[in-house]
Amino acid sequence: MSRHDEIKNAYKMLGGEATFYDGMITCSTLPGKAVCRLVWNMNKKKNDYYLGRALSGIPEDFSGKLLEVPVGTGVLTMPVYQTLPNADITCLDYSPDMMERAKRRAPGNITFVQGDVGKLPFTHGSFDLVLSLNGFHAFPDKETAYKEIFRVLRPGGTFCGCFYVKGENRRTDWFIDRLYTPKGFFTPPYETADSLRRRLERQYRLVTVETVESIACLICKK
Repeated sequence: MSRHDEIKNAYKMLGGEATFYDGMITCSTLPGKAVCRLVWNMNKKKNDYYLGRALSGIPEDFSGKLLEVPVGTGVLTMPVYQTLPNADITCLDYSPDMMERAKRRAPGNITFVQGDVGKLPFTHGSFDLVLSLNGFHAFPDKETAYKEIFRVLRPGGTFCGCFYVKGENRRTDWFIDRLYTPKGFFTPPYETADSLRRRLERQYRLVTVETVESIACLICKK
C-alpha cells in the first residue's frame, strides 16, 4: 500500500468527536462537503489528494523527531501518527482547547506544548521534520513563523505542509476577502503560489510546491 493510500485509509477511521471544523477540513460530513464545494471548489477526492501531498513529506518508516505546528484538533494527523510508533512527535498549538481535542485522539508517542509559532520554545536544529497543515494563512506574523520553523529544523531536515494561497481561484479569494479575513479566521498578507515558491527557494536547497485549487502543498529540504 502506498503512503498516499495509507493516509486516505486512516481518515476513514476518524473518532466520534468530530466538530464542524473537522468535517470541513476532511470534507467528510454534509456541511463540510458543502463548504468545501462552495468556498474551495473541492470534492472529497481533491481534498484527500491535497492532504496526501502535504503529508507525503513524512516517510512511512519515519522514526526521527517531528514537530507539528499548529496541531489544531488533531483530526488531520493523529490517524497518521498511529502509523509512526517509533517517531518522537511534538505537537504545538496556541489554543489549549484545540489541543485538548487532539490529546483525546493521540497515540502515546506525542508530547503536547502550548506555545506560539512566532517564538518556538526549542533549540536550533531540534527537529528532523516540521509539519504545518493549514496554519500559515492564520498566523499573524508570517515572517517570524517562517524564520522560526527554519531555525528549529536541522540541516538536511524536511519542512512540509499546506495552506491557502491567493490567485488560484477567484471565488475562493472572494470568500477569504469578504468573510474569512474580516472574521479573523485568516490573517493577511497572503502568498501567491509564485511568491511562496520564491520565498522558500531563498531559504531551502530543495523546494516542491504544488497547488490544488487554492491550497499550496509544499515539501522543502533544508
